[in-house]
Amino acid sequence: MSSHREHTRSDYLFFLSYRTRWIDNDQYSHVNNSVYYHLFDSIVNTFLIQRCGLTSDSAQIGLVVSSHCQFFSPLSFPQVLDLGLRVAKLGSSSVTYEVAVFEEGNDVPAAVGGYTHVFVDRGSRKSTPMTEPLREGLSSLLSTNERLESRL
Repeated sequence: MSSHREHTRSDYLFFLSYRTRWIDNDQYSHVNNSVYYHLFDSIVNTFLIQRCGLTSDSAQIGLVVSSHCQFFSPLSFPQVLDLGLRVAKLGSSSVTYEVAVFEEGNDVPAAVGGYTHVFVDRGSRKSTPMTEPLREGLSSLLSTNERLESRL
């Protein structure tokens, strides 16, 4: 698998814009590291709601079990960012997302990160296979090579 630094905008299949805010900057005048996780959560949940039918009362919820981020270049207010989303790995009850953060108009990411969701029953918190609409929506974010690997 290629380095996250080598990824470009064309590697991602779903996008969301984000206008940075003054409060996003830290004392060094760049977007604080913690804000990146807010961005990851925003694009993932936007996709799950818009394309997978997840609602606030869905029987199944996703719990984050791991997360990561690599930073390549600083961003700061008042830049507009483009968030790109793809699925790196899709299991029967889990999904690993990859999110790239681009400065608007730039094809090279300033940061790449993501997290893994394990889908569980809302009440029991026991891992359960994804519903068909959820799996179908997430499958649409797999690249051709990743689709082949997820079938193995």
